[in-house]
Amino acid sequence: MKRNYSQAFHLMAKPIGPICNLNCSYCFYLEKEKLYPHVNNWVMSDNVLESYIKQYIETQEIDIVTFAWQGGEPTLLGIDFFKKAIELQKKYCSGKRIENTFQTNGILLNDAWGELFFENDFLIGLSIDGPKELHDKYRVFKGGQPSFEKVMRGLQYLQKHSVEFNTLTCVQKENSEKPLDVYKFLKEAGSRFMQFIPIVERAAVNQLDEELNPVSPEFEKGAIVSDWSVEPLQYGKFLTAIFDEWVKYDVGKYFVQIFDVSLEQWYEGSSSLCLFRETCGEALAIEHNGDIYSCDHYVYPKYMLGNILKKPLFEIVNAAKQYQFGESKKESLPDYCVQCKVRFACNGGCPKHRFSQTPDGNRGLNYLCKGYKYFFQHIDVYMKFMSEELKHERAPANVMNWILNKGNTAAHQNKISRNELCYCGSGKKYKNCCG
Repeated sequence: MKRNYSQAFHLMAKPIGPICNLNCSYCFYLEKEKLYPHVNNWVMSDNVLESYIKQYIETQEIDIVTFAWQGGEPTLLGIDFFKKAIELQKKYCSGKRIENTFQTNGILLNDAWGELFFENDFLIGLSIDGPKELHDKYRVFKGGQPSFEKVMRGLQYLQKHSVEFNTLTCVQKENSEKPLDVYKFLKEAGSRFMQFIPIVERAAVNQLDEELNPVSPEFEKGAIVSDWSVEPLQYGKFLTAIFDEWVKYDVGKYFVQIFDVSLEQWYEGSSSLCLFRETCGEALAIEHNGDIYSCDHYVYPKYMLGNILKKPLFEIVNAAKQYQFGESKKESLPDYCVQCKVRFACNGGCPKHRFSQTPDGNRGLNYLCKGYKYFFQHIDVYMKFMSEELKHERAPANVMNWILNKGNTAAHQNKISRNELCYCGSGKKYKNCCG
């Protein structure tokens, strides 16, 4: 059986594979060098680049086609590589509008990059984990030197050239304890669009040299969660603390991805983000040599779908193997999750993180489940209000006045009693658990 992706799908490009000028402790992609042990030149070749651009545009039956450039670190390819990509996009656009997004650590940004991004309307994603002491904990150079100052210099170049950007913050063990420090820092740095990505990786207890580590999602030989991974409940508390600040003062001024997609769920019952959709499989990844994988979090041999030089892209993304990959997200959801009150909001989260056990002993519970429940339960009253505003064609930002005038009372009444069973499913009273 096949799913028809002909209308639109997302293909994240890794034109320099996993090669990077940083050595972030929590990076899951650096290890992908092991997949190509005999490769010396990681630069996407001209024929792969042209085939990728041509086929990607042709296969999309929509008017706007978005290219996503990531890595590794894509600035290592140099400006001329992306000038060539832009010319190829113009050559094959066929009247469609082309957009480019570009994820970078910011280290190599300068005036020339700023000019290229501005002149070609690139949207830049800048990776930064918060203030210096939090950012430098894990985001370091290969010799262990801190990277914060050079990242901030890169940010200044983006601002100097009026380049549109958002920030991607990896939420890990350290910065998860200081949510408001992170949020206020990002606002002061000039970020109006923010993503908070939970860092969760597992390492094999007894790793073999040829095995990839962090391990694949279905690895069952024995693995433990890394020391720098965010703890489940703490992730929920991190999001909640920022949400409480945002919903009182910043709605319509600053935009946080998980808040936006949550409002989609409450308002429409569906999400534009694969993380919280019932099924997935429409966000694939292409490696430097043209190999295509089911997802950039599933770049393992088992999930390699084919090579763009050997098989048409349309056939690759419509293959039964990819269809089943996407459907399994829904099919493998444990009964415990199916019956959950906030299932509509998270749908079990990313399958990559479904390695925990449910209270009744079944495998497949998302590691972050307790955090998601904490967060989604907390925001329910506010999301209901904002979705009602949207239904009546009013601004969701009205929630700020509602809170100021009467929302505090309503929110208080919505909270769970301290003596009720905790909503995380532990079987304990709320006051002895998440409370």
